[in-house]
Amino acid sequence: MSEFTPTVTGTGVRARVQRFGGFLSGMIMPNIGAFIAWGLITALFIETGWTPVAQLGGFGTDSSGEPYGGIVGPMINYLLPILIAYTGGRMIHGQRGAVIGAVAVLGVIAATDVPQFLGAMILGPLAAWILKQFDKLVDGRIKSGFEMLVNNFSLGIIGAAVAVAAFFGLAPITTWLTDRFGEAVEFLVNLGLLPLASIIIEPAKVLFLNNAINQGFLTPLGVIQSSDNGKSILFMLESNPGPGLGILLAFLFFGPRAIRPSAPAAIIVHFFGGIHEIYFPYILMKPILLIAAVAGGATGIAWFSFFGLGLVGPASPGSIIAYFGVAARGDFPLILVGILLSAAVSFAVSSVLMGFGRKEAREAAAEDDSAQALADAQAATAANKATSKGTAAPSASN
Repeated sequence: MSEFTPTVTGTGVRARVQRFGGFLSGMIMPNIGAFIAWGLITALFIETGWTPVAQLGGFGTDSSGEPYGGIVGPMINYLLPILIAYTGGRMIHGQRGAVIGAVAVLGVIAATDVPQFLGAMILGPLAAWILKQFDKLVDGRIKSGFEMLVNNFSLGIIGAAVAVAAFFGLAPITTWLTDRFGEAVEFLVNLGLLPLASIIIEPAKVLFLNNAINQGFLTPLGVIQSSDNGKSILFMLESNPGPGLGILLAFLFFGPRAIRPSAPAAIIVHFFGGIHEIYFPYILMKPILLIAAVAGGATGIAWFSFFGLGLVGPASPGSIIAYFGVAARGDFPLILVGILLSAAVSFAVSSVLMGFGRKEAREAAAEDDSAQALADAQAATAANKATSKGTAAPSASN
């Protein structure tokens, strides 16, 4: 999806937010395949999965009475945070930054049983930045033949120091923040206020902050919630293709005549390909349609929340195909209804806001009238000119 996100330029608040969001999503997006792999394993092999297998899902006990470790827990507790920290470190300082990021994040992973996605997104870039400053300091000052020794020991010493500091200092903070975020989401769910999240999510998506919101915030929290409950609604807050589908359908039927032919291809790319960025320009063309996007998104979230629906992993890209692959067992039929319902609401609101195409029809008619009036005027001018010269007037079609 990121290839559809424009390069951010400028120094304003919006540009800074977009750059920061792009940095966060840059740590998640390259590893989204690993998240999907974890989601599929969870969907298949946990106790409530499609094909539960105790040894793989981590439930049940072996012949000696010891609980199975499974691979679901280690993937979320170790693999995913290490990959995020590795990627974040690489973004700051190449391969050396990647390695020290992976080392440093073990400090927060080992200190708590809470999946440390937040810690990974902090420690990976931070440890790499510290190492980068050291490398700048000693650049050109290392005697020939000692480069490898200094490079390896500097990474090891700084990595160990950051890991230990994270174990005692950062882990309690990130654990507390993660718990508070989870409680905030639970609070909104319990009060039935989660649909209000669309007021923030949908406009932010149109500003191309969708990856930052989904990959930088909702996906990490959703993974934690899914590990506890077997599924999470958070995976569906931003990725729901319904609102965008409804808006594109409204453009297909009631949009400007010059735009309508582009809508079918956009619908396919959006709904089946999961590339939501394809419909953002349509909203930017008519910003009032943000109301339709918010209404459709809130409708979908309300439906998902009311029936307790969720995905076991992130739907990335946010297509109907991806939804089918990571839907919790038995949830997909109702999830599909929720997607179509949100599409219907956004379509209805968009159609009303666009006047069911009447405005475009009037504008097209006015253009036709103007074109005809211009042709008539040109013909009259030609006739007058010919008369003044005593020749026959040419036909208007010439």
